[in-house]
Amino acid sequence: MFVKYTRPNWRSSALITIDTQNDFSLPGAPAQIQGTMDILPNMRSLLETYREKRLPIVHAVRLYKEDGSNVDLCRKEAIENGAKIVAPHTDGAELVAEIRPAGYISLDADTLFRGEFQPVGENEWVMYKPRWGAFYQTGLERFLRERNIDTLVFAGCNFPNCPRTSMYEASERDFRIVMVSDAISQVYEKGIEELKQIGAHVCAHDEVVRALSP
Repeated sequence: MFVKYTRPNWRSSALITIDTQNDFSLPGAPAQIQGTMDILPNMRSLLETYREKRLPIVHAVRLYKEDGSNVDLCRKEAIENGAKIVAPHTDGAELVAEIRPAGYISLDADTLFRGEFQPVGENEWVMYKPRWGAFYQTGLERFLRERNIDTLVFAGCNFPNCPRTSMYEASERDFRIVMVSDAISQVYEKGIEELKQIGAHVCAHDEVVRALSP
């Protein structure tokens, strides 16, 4: 297999976490994705490594306004009828405690809705994405290019929807892609094979940790 242009450049990589928020993750949460709690230890290991190496981390999140005005069509009716899922300024919208950096502060919805990247730690930010993919109508590509990032390492919540879409969008923009299969919930074998076919490097979290170790 030809890997010259797809092999990860670990030292010019960024870790992207997807939708690992209380309302999507915690047991009994209104939009709980099964398996997300199980992959949190592996996510935490990745995050600790990226923090130690002072490499960029971006947490992509959803925020659903309570009037449903910014909600994707498949959930819009439920929100309009009173469902509260990742509503701005609520605990349900916050990153789960296990992946927060030291000194974490609550999400600033106004800042995020303006398309700005909210700093939450050293070389660590939160960004708002209005739909499945982290690049759709966001400034993520420019943000990464400005920092000379060419490799994206993906972890987080619910592979079939937002992580998978974000990885395909990254491929369309010629980023090198790493899918950390044991740090993403709802992963299945066919999906792994499909990502490999577009050049994604699929691995477990410990390979990433080893690759970034001295």
